[in-house]
Amino acid sequence: MVAQVTSSLVKCLLIILGLISVIVNIVLICLNSSRLPKCHLQVQDSIAANHTDHSMVFADLTALEYLAVRDYMWNQKDLKISRSAIAKPSENFLFLIDLLLPKKQDALFYLDQHGPKPQRKATVVVFFGQSSYLKEYEVGPLDGHLRHRDVTKERYNVENLPFTARTVTIGEYVELFIFLESQVFQKLENELRESFGYIPRKRNLNPFEGMPRGLKAGDRKTWISFFRDESGIYIHPVGFEVLINHESKNSSDWSVLKLLYNGKYFETLESFKKDYERGLVTKIVYKAIPNYASLKPRKKPTGLSPQQSYLQGKRFSVKNNQVIYMDWTFAFGLSSLTGMRVFDVRFRGERIAYEISVQEAMSVYGSNTPGMVLTKFLDSSIGIGRFAHELVRGVDCPHVATYVDVYRYIDTNVTHRFRNAICIFEYDVGRPLRRHFSDFFYNSYGGMPNSALYMRTITAIGNYDYIWDFIFYQSGSVEARVHATGYISSSYKIDGSLRYGHQVAQNVLGNIHTHFVNFKVDLDILGVTNNFLTKDMAFEEVSLPWTAERKVKVPYLVEKQTKTEREAALHHGTKTPRYLHVASNRTNRWGHERSYRLQLTSFAGDHLPESEPEERSMSWARYKVAITKHKDNEPTSSSLYGQNYMWDPVVDFSKYVEDDESIVNQDLVAWVTAGFLHIPHAEDIPNTVTVGNGGGVLLRPHNYFDEDPSIHSPDGVYFEPGSEHDCEYNKVACLEKDLCSPTLEPYTYNGFEGVMKFEG
Repeated sequence: MVAQVTSSLVKCLLIILGLISVIVNIVLICLNSSRLPKCHLQVQDSIAANHTDHSMVFADLTALEYLAVRDYMWNQKDLKISRSAIAKPSENFLFLIDLLLPKKQDALFYLDQHGPKPQRKATVVVFFGQSSYLKEYEVGPLDGHLRHRDVTKERYNVENLPFTARTVTIGEYVELFIFLESQVFQKLENELRESFGYIPRKRNLNPFEGMPRGLKAGDRKTWISFFRDESGIYIHPVGFEVLINHESKNSSDWSVLKLLYNGKYFETLESFKKDYERGLVTKIVYKAIPNYASLKPRKKPTGLSPQQSYLQGKRFSVKNNQVIYMDWTFAFGLSSLTGMRVFDVRFRGERIAYEISVQEAMSVYGSNTPGMVLTKFLDSSIGIGRFAHELVRGVDCPHVATYVDVYRYIDTNVTHRFRNAICIFEYDVGRPLRRHFSDFFYNSYGGMPNSALYMRTITAIGNYDYIWDFIFYQSGSVEARVHATGYISSSYKIDGSLRYGHQVAQNVLGNIHTHFVNFKVDLDILGVTNNFLTKDMAFEEVSLPWTAERKVKVPYLVEKQTKTEREAALHHGTKTPRYLHVASNRTNRWGHERSYRLQLTSFAGDHLPESEPEERSMSWARYKVAITKHKDNEPTSSSLYGQNYMWDPVVDFSKYVEDDESIVNQDLVAWVTAGFLHIPHAEDIPNTVTVGNGGGVLLRPHNYFDEDPSIHSPDGVYFEPGSEHDCEYNKVACLEKDLCSPTLEPYTYNGFEGVMKFEG
């Protein structure tokens, strides 16, 4: 008995000693950690001191400017604009306020020659429901006494824009949801309950629209597919679709034109009900299933992924809408319609580009069900920048990135603030920018990490998320790039569906579709007098000088200058020279034209045939690259009205090319289309990964410099035998001296504040 007690006391003593040891170690670790110096993430004063206010000519409107323009337009009694956030289609509605960019000539005069600062003005779009047309106005100056001017005629060569070209507003969606509830769900409650588990106000069916809304100009007839009320609804189709005619401004005149149930069409709800009751349809039987679309991790996180920090502080500075990084400076903005854009992009003080901007994102779907068979999405008609929500620290962008708020006024009656919608960060891409290990004769190592500046926003438009990056490299290159993620669009699998995609879940077809993205690249290489050059290779047969009887095939350089817009419109599917250059008339030290090369990354599918009536609204996608002469009245490749008026678009990009103007010694704009073909597969469940799903354009200096400019970067590394640990040209060798405990900003997220709400 005594032995047992003694043994128990020993065990208890050992446990107590073990706990004391653990506690002491933890305390020591904490004490030592607190002694580590903190990383100071503040911008160096020398960087911040270089900022100017010139970038403000491209700055997005402020919250106060939006408010001033809204109130001014509301107070124009003759316009009779509703102040409701959910104005009905029959009312006049102020849909959009956005920055009106200055004319390029005026902006350059101000930036380069100390000319007057261009007046800040706004573009305003009004949907006149009372009169059944749309108009655009110029409102300004924003820093003075406001005036408005109807600019519809000068922009689109028509007095008024067609009313059916408008996008569907939140107010119209509210009426549409009320219509579906009263005219579809209530009338088919029993059938929907048995087939899809529908329970009013408890287990809903969620709508997803097909676009365009009809087959000809003036149509507003939308096929609506229904999906289970689960997170990731887009891959939970139920096999039920309806065609709604909502052309009238008054929802009391709307009607259900057709219905699809499990692959069978019905002309009316009544005919469907009768056939359903008589057992003349193959019924779908509701079955509860796990939500395979949920993005909640299947396993609990066990730790953090690698996180980056700035050991010696940030090497870039953001002030207002201007960024300074190493040899780069640029202005930035976020258009509600087209998304991210940068202006006045300079390297070592020389302007490389006046504008690089996203223009349009388009998808064309294949299917044998109506909700997808017509679908051709043009995202700028909904608003690409409109759906740039808050970015998540440590996932969407590094935790230590600089985050920027944006303000927007689109389909609302108030200015909305979207916190942290843009992030800017320096990032080591994980492979050297350049390096060489000299093994023969003279031993040495020289190299440089590839640290670049990223500007990013992410737009979540319905099911798809697009990650937009503008990347600035120390070699003088700049890249515009997009990656797609989010959910695929799907349809209910019926007979013949596998011709249009792969089955990815029970009764779920992942529909084949294309992604095309258009970028505007307004390069100004040493000014606005530029040319478009192409270079490639061919083989020629030559005799060897030292043995004439032997002939060999040798590659040689093929160069050409392209002289007109049509000649410079490079179609998909045609052989394209592999080197495309916008060049100046000035030469580098070696006598070659100083130029920048356009290098595409694209895995695009086939463009919609030009014989299709909807193709004109996306005619920019005919071309891998199109080079046009700059015109202020050709500012964008698409428009707000392209989606709902595809058959007679107010902006048809092909007309920019068809006038076939000279591009010799002109101010040139490159319109670049990148994309990828997406054949959905099982690994797109639960949602699509970014790996391999993207494209873009890289702008690379080509004989622009006399040598690689990154040789002057402070990031270069060089050592020889015996100097491996010398820190003079190898700062990494002394990295332990810079060890510190990073000072991080607290984690916050307010992104759900900006989601669409369909109530007043």
